[in-house]
Amino acid sequence: MSDFVYLASQSPRRRQLLEQLGVRYELLLPDAGEDTEALEEVQPGEAPADYVRRVTADKLAAAVDRLGRRGLPEAPVLCSDTTVALGRVIFGKPADAADAVRMLTELSGQTHRVLTAVAVQAGPMQVADLSVSRVTFAPMDADEIRAYVESGEPMGKAGAYAVQGRAAAHIRCITGSYTGIMGLPLHETAQLLR
Repeated sequence: MSDFVYLASQSPRRRQLLEQLGVRYELLLPDAGEDTEALEEVQPGEAPADYVRRVTADKLAAAVDRLGRRGLPEAPVLCSDTTVALGRVIFGKPADAADAVRMLTELSGQTHRVLTAVAVQAGPMQVADLSVSRVTFAPMDADEIRAYVESGEPMGKAGAYAVQGRAAAHIRCITGSYTGIMGLPLHETAQLLR
C-alpha cells in the first residue's frame, strides 16, 4: 500500500485538514485544458445530496484518468466536493459579488444544510461517504452582508461563506461536522482511508 494519497483538489482548506489527520498527500490537479467547473453544473431536478455525490464521483473519475495519463505511481486518489442547500435549492460558488450578496441575503436568519461528499479510489476499489451538517445564520442586515462580500472571502466558496473565516461572527448554531462544513469531514475521510 502507498504511504501517500493523491488529493484531487485545489482547496487549501482540504490540504490543511489532511495534514491535521497526518495524511501524506501529493496534489493531482487538473491539466490546463480540463474544465472541472463544468462538472459542477446542476442537472435539472437534481437533489442536493445526489448533486454533491455525482460531482464528487465525476471529479474522482477525472482525477483517476489524469493519474493514468500522466503515468504517475499508483496510490489512492481522494476527492471531495461541498455544496450548500436551503431546502432543495443548491447554492454553489457565487459568480460575482452580486451573486454572493443574493446568496447571503437568502441564508440570513435561516438554517441550511452543508453537504460534503468524499470518495477514495485505490486500484479498482472505490469507497464514498456523505457528511450532512446544519448551519444557522443570525439575521444579517444589508451593510453586514455588503462588508463581508467586500472582504473577498465569499468568492470561490459554496454558499458564499467560509465557516472558518469572518462568517463565523454570523453563525448562531452548527450541528454536524465542522470540518465537513470546511470542505473535508475528517471522521468520514479517516474511515474511508482505513
